[in-house]
Amino acid sequence: MTLRRLAWIIGAAIFVLAINVGVSILYVAFYSYLINRGHDEHYYQEYAKMVAPYSSILVGMPLMFLICWWVGSWWEADFAVKAAILIWLVYAVIDVLVLVVAGISGGVPTRLIILTSISLITKLATSYLGGIVGSRRV
Repeated sequence: MTLRRLAWIIGAAIFVLAINVGVSILYVAFYSYLINRGHDEHYYQEYAKMVAPYSSILVGMPLMFLICWWVGSWWEADFAVKAAILIWLVYAVIDVLVLVVAGISGGVPTRLIILTSISLITKLATSYLGGIVGSRRV
């Protein structure tokens, strides 16, 4: 694998992560301005902590599939699935590192560990499928 391919893979994983976080932020903003107005900032921060893992699962699955399908279609068919799995791996490493760093100060709730596991497993499955579909496009 070339350095250029690795850079594209890392960039794709960071792109998925950024879009996923952005969607969560937009949802909480929508919720706070249009659905449940009038609370203080702390209320919405706690709400964001509660819904972000679910958003990551629901938005992350199709997003990861699409990115892996798109990236997988760039290269030869035998590398498409490998690229998709590598995108997932980079994403998973970043996601787990953020979880560990966030938990250093106060521990990580079991609920968050379970939801993160579900999120990563579903993203792995959709990454793999996206790589397979992308490899057929080559």
